[in-house]
Amino acid sequence: MLSRVAESLYWMARYIERAEDVTRLLAVNFNALLDAQPADARQGWESIVRINGDDDPLFAETYPEANSQSVIQYLFWEPLNPNSVVTCITRARENARGVREQISSEMWEAVNRLYFLTRNAERADALNNATQFFDLIRDRAQAIQGITSATMTHTEPYQFIQLGLYLERADKTARILDTKYMYLNRFLSSPSESSLQLITLLRSCSAFEPYRRSSAGQLDVESVVEYLLINHEFPRAVLFCLNRCQHTLEEIGEDTTVPTKSDAPRRMLGRLNADLEYLDIHEILGENMEPFLRRFLTRLNSIGDEIARTYFNTSIILPDERPRQQQQQQQ
Repeated sequence: MLSRVAESLYWMARYIERAEDVTRLLAVNFNALLDAQPADARQGWESIVRINGDDDPLFAETYPEANSQSVIQYLFWEPLNPNSVVTCITRARENARGVREQISSEMWEAVNRLYFLTRNAERADALNNATQFFDLIRDRAQAIQGITSATMTHTEPYQFIQLGLYLERADKTARILDTKYMYLNRFLSSPSESSLQLITLLRSCSAFEPYRRSSAGQLDVESVVEYLLINHEFPRAVLFCLNRCQHTLEEIGEDTTVPTKSDAPRRMLGRLNADLEYLDIHEILGENMEPFLRRFLTRLNSIGDEIARTYFNTSIILPDERPRQQQQQQQ
């Protein structure tokens, strides 16, 4: 398979997953912060702005304060924000257009529907019915993933889609935990408010109902963090996602013509998997959570870079011009 095709499939999946994750985060927190005190609501929305990176000056330069309308505008529509939902869906469609021969017609139609739904949405109407609108975007994005599994043969192109999907999902679960954990610590002295924030965190990762079934009603910081980070069965838990990435890399590695070249990302991912597998959750709670998640995200980004170098290196090696120049000088 061409490197260009693999890269387009990989990034198509990453952009769709990113758009779905950000949309769900906006929907959940729009409802959760409606009744919050103004200061708490402002800090809650400020924490959400950092979902795609730290110390982003663009939001502060563009909007006077963090509130529901400004943050939704920034994370969903803002053209200057490279990670806005509309930008991600547009880029996903561009990548899908370039590899239409590799994806099913049902997939292309689903991506197209999602693109036109976001492009043609009236912002005023969407904000007036924010929860309903965000749920619709989330459902359409999740439908693409289901259509992909049902209509593509599970060969190498499909594996690159899965690799992009689960790598992005691991990244976003870790980032959501990072953005919400420090905000959550402000309410630890209030059990009722702390429980509400934990529920919001779980819902932001589509984890509330699965967690409730597995934990027998127990709701505390340690159990929630452990569930989101190192659960083996929940499909948005970080460790689950990394295990799926490891599996897809092994599937891709079986078909590669240069096996030693594909070992680097698998080794890096295997080490990160092992560190999470044997993690003592008590060692990262409290003030240790932020530096732990920052180190994890740095390592995950390095794995993404290594995947790009290994599979998506499209640089052209130009012929050496020196012999020709020397020949011209001799003539």
